[in-house]
Amino acid sequence: MPKLPAPPIPAPLKAPPPRPGTGNGKGGPLDDAMQAGITVVDWVDERTSLSGAVRWMLFRKVPKGTNWFYTLGSATMFAFLNQAVTGVFLAMYYRPDPSGGAYESIRYVTNNVFLGEFVRGMHKWGSSVMVVLVFLHMGRTFFFGAYKYPRELNWVIGVVLLILTMAMSFTGYLLPFDQRAYWATQVGVNINGTGPLLGPYLSVFLLGGAEFNATTLSRFYAIHMLLIPGLLAALIGAHLYLVAKLGTTAPPWQKAHKREELLESEV
Repeated sequence: MPKLPAPPIPAPLKAPPPRPGTGNGKGGPLDDAMQAGITVVDWVDERTSLSGAVRWMLFRKVPKGTNWFYTLGSATMFAFLNQAVTGVFLAMYYRPDPSGGAYESIRYVTNNVFLGEFVRGMHKWGSSVMVVLVFLHMGRTFFFGAYKYPRELNWVIGVVLLILTMAMSFTGYLLPFDQRAYWATQVGVNINGTGPLLGPYLSVFLLGGAEFNATTLSRFYAIHMLLIPGLLAALIGAHLYLVAKLGTTAPPWQKAHKREELLESEV
């Protein structure tokens, strides 16, 4: 009995032809690794359809005249990521204990942990860098007129991000729990307490009572480590979505030119 031929394999199921290797005509280790990565990405994209969202976020029109001033937002986000990563490593050793554990844990990180002084320095100075970058980014947005229609909501989100950045810097200042951090926090909380209407309630909330007590340090740590970073991450996501949706504005010195077909239609 003659053997029937096997049915043809559909084109989507056929394996792609091997790429030329390093001299033997077959796929080399590097080509095999690249092909495996492509296969994994295709597998994930087939089930999530993320490639469309990635293209929508990354591939968009950029106005003429864009310069280095437009990188201040990305630099601020990079500073936030630096604070998040270094903060996680510091939290592995930090103990919010006002009876000496907080100060000793910081001293241990600085003097005994491998690269501890470097990571703490990145977190400490990165806080100041992030505050400076936020102000520069807000200044660029204001002077370039990027807060106007239809980007008013994005400007409001940026103002909230500025306030949260200042609050995160303020709450993190107490965590080393040395003399300077203690008295500076006392001054800051007293200034907040003089605010109208909500000032006294805000002061009691931050202190965890009528005066500085053992709960104050743990409250500052929870706000600095959990509450504010979560709000920042959510608002940064909304901020980037609106930037991708609405686009960026051209510099104010860049004049708009009408297209030739519009000029002909007006005539």
